[in-house]
Formats: sequence, structure tokens, C-alpha cells
Amino acid sequence: MSGRPTRVVPVPSIRSRLGHALVAWALLWGIAVAAAVWLAAAGEVDELLDDALQSSAELLGALVDARPGAVAGPQAAPIAVAPPPGGRSERFAWQVVDHDGHVLMHSSLAPDQPWHAQPVAGFGDAGAWRLYGMPLAADGRMLYAAQTQAERSEARFEVVLGAVLAALAIGLLGQGWLRGRVRAELVPLQTLSDRLAALDPGDTTLALGPAQRLELEPVHGAIDALTQRLARRIASERAFAGHAAHSLRTPLAGIDAQLAVALRECDPALRPRLKRVREAAARLQRVVAALLGLFRSGAEPQRRSVDLAAHLALLPLDGLALQVTPDTRVQADPDLLAAALLNLLDNSQRHGARAVRIGVPRPDVIRLEDDGPGVEPARRAALQAALDAQAYEGVTGLGLMLADRVARAHGGALRLPEVASGFAVELQLAAG
Repeated sequence: MSGRPTRVVPVPSIRSRLGHALVAWALLWGIAVAAAVWLAAAGEVDELLDDALQSSAELLGALVDARPGAVAGPQAAPIAVAPPPGGRSERFAWQVVDHDGHVLMHSSLAPDQPWHAQPVAGFGDAGAWRLYGMPLAADGRMLYAAQTQAERSEARFEVVLGAVLAALAIGLLGQGWLRGRVRAELVPLQTLSDRLAALDPGDTTLALGPAQRLELEPVHGAIDALTQRLARRIASERAFAGHAAHSLRTPLAGIDAQLAVALRECDPALRPRLKRVREAAARLQRVVAALLGLFRSGAEPQRRSVDLAAHLALLPLDGLALQVTPDTRVQADPDLLAAALLNLLDNSQRHGARAVRIGVPRPDVIRLEDDGPGVEPARRAALQAALDAQAYEGVTGLGLMLADRVARAHGGALRLPEVASGFAVELQLAAG
């Protein structure tokens, strides 16, 4: 009816949601990879450090056995072997212990007391040290090479931190690349969205044009075919409604004329009944007039400056007092505006109103407020929701539906504001 562009969900909102999803996915992926790297690297570092500790113990064992003065029995005091100048290590130490648990020799950092009271071969822990024990000879001497747990933790942390940071960096770089690729892939969808926004389903000459991607060609074809079907359906319904309204208006005018004659010539007892029949026929004429204006061949409203009071004075209204703000003009299609006002005023009258105040509180907004019983807040909210969604079936009457269609033809909508009493309608004739 209105020829206004079809509203389409913008692709930028889809792109934004995809971007956020990619960021979240990249962070989760990076954390998962970092955790896996942490576990793997920590285990590998421990294994490498243990291998180094074992190799150091084997080398030390050969050197201690070959050292002049190396003894097999206990000494009065353990021999502390001083490192060469500048070669002191704060993280590595060793002990030579006899079979009775006496320390025979040790490095400067190792304690005077044995790390193990009984010989223990292989890897083990003793306080702040990681040990590797190996027998030196058949006489029961043991060599313990040790490394501080702090040094091992530091090495593990440095290796793992480097691996985790690298994994996170790769994840973030991958996320940036993926986001860029997604944006590039969504460009054809953005173009399609723009074309759909400018498409008028009632114009059979319009088409989406060629697709930017081979994958979108079936979509373009399906939308073009759907648009053609919609255009034919709209044209058919508009023609049917127009012809039906024209066909009804002539006999209704004849009925009204005959009823006017009958009212003058009939028995007085029948006049109230005939008057009600004539009022019903007049109401039907107004509905037909609305249909004529709403489904005429021209798609766009023909806006002109309309004097609201003078326009209302031309409408066939009886039994309803109108209070119109003087010197009020609006930019609207006169025929469509008359159809909308007729139906809204007819609604007020049929629901018990006796007076209606009409004004223009804002440019391009006509407000009607009657003194009728009004509706419950829940019912008003349901009516407004149906108007907003254009889901009129079973919720709104013909009057509200036609008025909303007229408002939308002008680029606006119908609003039902809250009032203390009665019922109010705002006919918005422009977007706002």
C-alpha cells in the first residue's frame, strides 16, 4: 500500500555479534592451548632437569673416585670441597656419603648432614632440594647430586611462560585474521541487505541485480521470485479492494437515499428503527470510503497542507461533538487522512463517546481524545503491541487497523498514549 522500503535486519549488527563471538572464541581457545602447553612444558622441563641432574651425578661420580685422597671410610669431619674462584653455584650441590650415613665429602652449598640417612638410589626430594643418588663403589658409598627446587621452579616458569605467551599471541593474531576474513565475507551480505532495504515489494520492475558471490546467486533468484509474487499479490488485492469499494459505494448511496425518503414517509413508530438502519449504512459508507483511499492505485501519499478543522467539517459525522484546535494545519494526503479520521471517530462513537478533542501537539502528529469509557491498561498495551507488530488479526478492529495503515503510508505509526479517562489516539504522519 505505502510503497515504503522493506525493513531488513542490518548486516553490521550480525558482523558485530560475530566479532564478539570470535573474540570470545579466540580467548577461550588461547586459554585452552595455554593450559595444554603449561602441562606439557612443565613435564618436559622437569624431565630435562632430571636428566641434567643425573648426568651431573655421573660426571661427579667419576671425578670423586679419581680425586686424590678419596677415602672409603668415615672421616673425623666431612671434607668440604671449595669451588674455584668465581665458580660458586647457589643452585647446585653434591654429597658423598658412606654406608653408615656419614658425609665424607660435600660441595660448599651442601649441608654437613646427609640428605638421606640410608642409601637411596635414583631420584628423590629432600626439603628444598631435588636429589639424584648413585652408588660410587661396592663399599656402599653414595653420591647425591642436588638442585634447588627454587631453580627448577624458576626454569619451569620461564619456559612455560614463554610458551603460553606465544600461544596466546598466536591465538590473538588468528582471531584478528579470522575477524578480518569474516568481515570480508560479509560484504556481499551487506550489499544484499542494502538492496533489500531499497526494494519495494509492490514494484514489479525492481530486482536485486547480480550476486557478488556465486553462492548467493540462488538467494538472489529466490528473493527476486518472491518479490515478483508479492508484487502480483499486492496489485491483485489492491485492485480487488478498490473495485469492491467502488461497487459498494453506489448501492450504499442508493440505500441511504431510499432510507431518507422512507424516514419522511413512514409511520412514526418505525422511524427509530429506520434511523438506526440509516446510521449503520452511513457507517458502512465511511468504511468503504476508507478502503477507496487506502487501496487506490497511487502507492505514495500525495501530501498537501490540510486545514484540520475545515477538513473535519466535511466529514459525514452526526451525534459526535468535535472540539478542534483552530488554525491547525498538517502535511498529509487529504483522502487518506479523511479515511483515518472517519474510522477513528466512528470507533469513538460506537464505544460510547459523545465528544472528541482533536489537536496537533507536535508537528505531523494528530491527537484524538474522547470522553468514552476507555479501555483497561492491559488491553491498551495489547492493542499497541498488535499495532507495532502489524499483527491486527483478532486483536484490533477495522478502524484502528486502517488508521495505522494510513499512518504507516505517511512514514509514521499509530500510538495509543495513556490518559486518565477516555481513550486517546495519536496519528503520527512522519517518522519520529
